Amino acid sequence: MELGSQIKRHRTERGLSQDDLAAKIYVSRQTVSSWENDKTYPDVESLLLLSVLFDVTVDELIKGDVEAMKEAISNDYKKMAALASGGLVIAIVGAVAAVGGIGWWDWGIVPSVIIGLLVWGIGMAMLVRVERMKKEHDLVTYRELVAYSKGEPIDRNNPKSQRARQHRILKGVALTLVAAAVGAVIGYFGYMFLG
Repeated sequence: MELGSQIKRHRTERGLSQDDLAAKIYVSRQTVSSWENDKTYPDVESLLLLSVLFDVTVDELIKGDVEAMKEAISNDYKKMAALASGGLVIAIVGAVAAVGGIGWWDWGIVPSVIIGLLVWGIGMAMLVRVERMKKEHDLVTYRELVAYSKGEPIDRNNPKSQRARQHRILKGVALTLVAAAVGAVIGYFGYMFLG
């Protein structure tokens, strides 16, 4: 990232210490040090004060970082897409291994179920990671995900986004109960048919 080096360069060009700069923009010396070491980023107000003090535009201060952030977003989206695709395929392979091991390949019920669950579990772990990444970036709807993938601003104030954010825990519990019921029915009929 370039913002830290930009702040340090402008500060030293003006003969300011970190303490001097901190006093001029109303932050602590540790905050300036964190900015210069790319540990944290200035808030909008601090960026504006820095741009006035250094007589540069905010765009000039953060230009390199904007490109780096776009690249990071692109990499995150590619990672999410790869994990989602791979997780889905692996979960399906696990289910097929369990059913095929019992019905066609004569592995026996216990080994088939164990192998199927292990492979399915790996796929599900990948899908859970995708959900965590979406949560980190507060992406709920497909529209938000598409905007994120393109590096566009995300509109979270539209009615669909607001509706999707309501009662998330209740929706998760309901979905889990429905999935458990469907799994129980499939398991029961599978046992009756194959057992």
